[in-house]
Amino acid sequence: MDHSANNIGNPLFWGVPIFLVFIAIEAFISYRENKQLYEWQDTVASFWVAVGTSVLSIFTRIGTVAFFYIFFELFKPLRESLLGYSQLSWAWWVWLLCLLGDDFNFYWHHRFCHTIRIFWAAHIVHHSSEKFNFGTAFRNGWTIFFFKPIYWIWLPLLGFHPLMVVTAMAINSTYQMFLHSQMIPSLGWFEKIFNTPWLHQVHHACNTTYLDRNHGGILIIWDKLFGTYHDNTQKPKFGVLHPPNSYNPFVLLGHEYRDIWLDVKKARNWKDKLKYIFYPPGWSPDGSRKTAKQMQRELELQAAAGTVPGTVTRAREPEFSSH
Repeated sequence: MDHSANNIGNPLFWGVPIFLVFIAIEAFISYRENKQLYEWQDTVASFWVAVGTSVLSIFTRIGTVAFFYIFFELFKPLRESLLGYSQLSWAWWVWLLCLLGDDFNFYWHHRFCHTIRIFWAAHIVHHSSEKFNFGTAFRNGWTIFFFKPIYWIWLPLLGFHPLMVVTAMAINSTYQMFLHSQMIPSLGWFEKIFNTPWLHQVHHACNTTYLDRNHGGILIIWDKLFGTYHDNTQKPKFGVLHPPNSYNPFVLLGHEYRDIWLDVKKARNWKDKLKYIFYPPGWSPDGSRKTAKQMQRELELQAAAGTVPGTVTRAREPEFSSH
């Protein structure tokens, strides 16, 4: 059976039009019920970022497939000699394994985008909005596509066909588009395994306890396994700690790169210069700024000493508010 690029559909092809309908419905309900989930300048900024992302993805998708093919073909003799096969089949269970491997990759790629500053510079645009709605899902960095495929190399190396891998990536991206809404309540038992809009609110919040939490794509089990899970127990404040205060898409896309450059220029030695680039966001040599872990540790110490108010547990139901 021929499994060419023409007969393996891209889920984003049908996912995006459906998703645009969801945006329209959510915006209409927000307007009718005065929930203030959308703000027109913010939405327009997300739109222009998305236009650039869409144009770039035409080329980066082709490059990603070619990149995967290199490793797929290069390691074919090694797979034949060591594993006894040239490539994995197109059976349903191989698809399942590929989807699982893809989601595992996404978790670590996403986690490193929050804990390595140069990668955060590429990802921060997705978190820059102080609104959390379906439109925010389209606000993705333009440079992230140039290093993201590195995390997926091992899948074609093991024999997963490159087209299967990029299709799994597209399925994951399509699922994640629907995570960006305040209108969907907690889904109960489903959240023991899967990521949901309720849990993804935590990821987009800049509350100290929520920083760098819930990195999963389709599955939330990776966060539970690797210690980055947090339930939605506080009212989220969406956005980033140091917002760009601009709706200009180029400012949204580049402000963190600019800030890294300014920090590197003022650093007194090469060691600090490299730390400004590769250490977590917020790192500073004199402690004048704090990383997420440092802020969370300070909050824990204050709570243990009884110097901060207790946290009111949030009901597991949707809340609508503007921040």
